[in-house]
Amino acid sequence: MFETFSLLTLQQYWWFLVAVLGALFVLMTFVQGGQTLLSTLSSSEEEKDMLVASLGRKWELTFTALVMFGGALFAAFPLFYSISFGGAYFVWMAILFCFIIQAVSYEYRKKPNNFLGKKTYELFLFINGSLGIILIGAALGTLFSGGNFIKNDMNLAHWTMASRGLEAVLNPFNVIFGLTLFFLARVLAELYFLNNIDSNNIIEKTKKALKKDGVIFVILYLALTGMILSMSGVGYDKNGFFIQEYKFLNNFLANPILLVLFLAGTLLVLYSIFISLFKDSDKGIWFGGLGAVLAVISILSLLGFNNTAIYPSLADIQSSLSIENASGSKYTLSVMSYVSLGVPFVLGYIFLVWRSMDQVKITSEEIQEDSHHY
Repeated sequence: MFETFSLLTLQQYWWFLVAVLGALFVLMTFVQGGQTLLSTLSSSEEEKDMLVASLGRKWELTFTALVMFGGALFAAFPLFYSISFGGAYFVWMAILFCFIIQAVSYEYRKKPNNFLGKKTYELFLFINGSLGIILIGAALGTLFSGGNFIKNDMNLAHWTMASRGLEAVLNPFNVIFGLTLFFLARVLAELYFLNNIDSNNIIEKTKKALKKDGVIFVILYLALTGMILSMSGVGYDKNGFFIQEYKFLNNFLANPILLVLFLAGTLLVLYSIFISLFKDSDKGIWFGGLGAVLAVISILSLLGFNNTAIYPSLADIQSSLSIENASGSKYTLSVMSYVSLGVPFVLGYIFLVWRSMDQVKITSEEIQEDSHHY
């Protein structure tokens, strides 16, 4: 089947699949968002343990989603992977460090006689949930704003800035992208806690935090949307790459399905906040999670269609990357496409396991009885 597709169709299919995996990763960052709320939502160590236990059951899924996202990029678009992950070395190493300390923290936070102490591991969790997510957002922002690299005819590239990707945080667009992702993670975490924890005090504090974080997120989201729709992008044709005004607005208009996904996702996230605050619903995470996935899919998909650069070069526009010049061969993409058919079954299994774990909300009695909690 897939071998009958054109190379361009396979490239577009794989970029859409990358967008889906990226969206699932963004959904799972509610774990990181929750890690930044441990002190805000708890009044005692027992309540903090409840929050950590709630997140601890899901933290591996965030890391797994990130690995799948990076793995899909590596397999389908190896040139993009090598230039971004190899060129912007410092920013990706900083992100990796933030996720390493997260794994260590869940493992050792409650271990007796750990020499760093519980507070240190909680600080590590906060760093992972704040700095780690903001840096990932800034790195994703460079897909729109560009990176400082030059490649030659042999596809050998070098980074032109000694800061190796850290310069991305000096770009206002990248910063807004990172902060929007950070506050989305906090909003999703608050929706998740309302659904997963049985504690009146935590629920009350979570709703207060959701009011504040929800307002900040909406402001940042509107600002980011306005910047994307008004900014210039890099397009290409048979003659090479060139700057195009209102590139992403034009991409939305040329692909109405993406526009519908974006609007539907946005409305679902807003609806989830509304019913959680004003209807006392604990189902907001399902609407907000689906909305976040749809919105992120549409935003990332803007890059892979309508002759758009997926990674513009700020040093040499003709070094920019597209799904066409950065992808693997047709044979490689065809074979991997058959493997990708198993993804829905994996996602279905994850959903069933998740639902099984969350059938009963976490209570203080459960935490007291469990001597092996996080």
